[in-house]
Amino acid sequence: MKEKIFDTVYFAYQEVDITPQKSMQTIGFGRMDEASKGVLHALKAQVTLWQYKEGMCCLIAIDHIGFSKQHSNNLRKKIGAMLCIRSENVMLCFSHTHAAPNDTIEAEYSDFVNEQIKKAVVTATQNLAPVKGAWGNAYGDIGLNRRQDNGNLDRRVGIFKVVDCESGELRFLLLRLTAHANVLKADNYMISSDYFGAVRDLLRQQYDCPVMVTQGASGNVAPKYFSSEITPPDACDNRFIRTKDALQEMAEEVQCQVSKTIESILPVWLKNLTSYSVFIDLYGEVPSFRRAIEVANEAKEFAGIDGTRWLEEVSRLQKEGIKRQKDTTEIQYFAVGNGCLCGVANEIMCEFALRAKTMSQNEYFYLGGYTNGCTGYFPTEEEFDKGGYEVYWSMLIFYIYYGRVFPLNRDSCGLLIKAAVDNAPL
Repeated sequence: MKEKIFDTVYFAYQEVDITPQKSMQTIGFGRMDEASKGVLHALKAQVTLWQYKEGMCCLIAIDHIGFSKQHSNNLRKKIGAMLCIRSENVMLCFSHTHAAPNDTIEAEYSDFVNEQIKKAVVTATQNLAPVKGAWGNAYGDIGLNRRQDNGNLDRRVGIFKVVDCESGELRFLLLRLTAHANVLKADNYMISSDYFGAVRDLLRQQYDCPVMVTQGASGNVAPKYFSSEITPPDACDNRFIRTKDALQEMAEEVQCQVSKTIESILPVWLKNLTSYSVFIDLYGEVPSFRRAIEVANEAKEFAGIDGTRWLEEVSRLQKEGIKRQKDTTEIQYFAVGNGCLCGVANEIMCEFALRAKTMSQNEYFYLGGYTNGCTGYFPTEEEFDKGGYEVYWSMLIFYIYYGRVFPLNRDSCGLLIKAAVDNAPL
């Protein structure tokens, strides 16, 4: 038996299939009929364990739009108990595919996914081995800002390269991409991992190792390529490319850029590993009923959204004297080497990540969304002033999952970015 190397990071990987075996209610488009009609691509949950000395972290990527925070936190607690670590050492990263089951409605599926992930955790604990690693950035063109007059994009393709500490053989690639996982639009009723699955498959074939993909700050970034017979609101101008091979073309763009960079990433002994959370209280106002009527009418006219139930909830809150709703936002960090994934449950916009990178002075500090759940669009100050789907209209559909009826206040963007950078480990 080889002697254990104490002063380095140990790593293990395990993946499981979480594809539903029957038709299920999906989530992501607010359609009247959300029942799935078959499987286009398998859904995966990928579990990684990272251990340094006595500390352990668990990073999991899941093909899903994003569980509710309650579901996510319950699962994190169970995994934490299994590993004898705190739940804040367990990070769930959701791909944000719009073609997966609704975990809130489909309780049977929710339980199935939980059990599959827990099985993967158990298996992974038996495979920990010492590794070296290093971060690098490629730069790709897979997304476009939804606003034609806004050219901001986080083009970083974050790469963490993991190799065997003795042979140098490639063991694992962790990628961080920034573009909505809705290459498939509202006329798709098939279960799919969207372009995340295509990226994983293509790179795994090329590099012969597992590939995990995590989502960035993609709230206002639509995929450049899309596959649909309709013209959706987030691909309605000539910047976007309609093609039947959209998933493959997204993957090939990532592959092209990664291949230019990967050899220059030189893994080293890893002497640090940490995962923790901080919390910040943010607030969203409850609108007056007159303002709520205006928003509902706009949503109906421009996006075809029925806001009847949302208006009923606004009315209920007003009758109970509730004028604002609190959102206790968890900011979670996973840091190894000189890089850090920093995540919140919200659909934050790309400017969050760009500003955080500048403020932290670290090109490997990746602030992203869809972490430990999905709780709605989180606009910048400029987008808050413009309104529209990302700010107001989407709330009419998804408010029941978010615990509030209106966007977080205008100053919340700056407060969150400052808190994320001020509490960063690097």
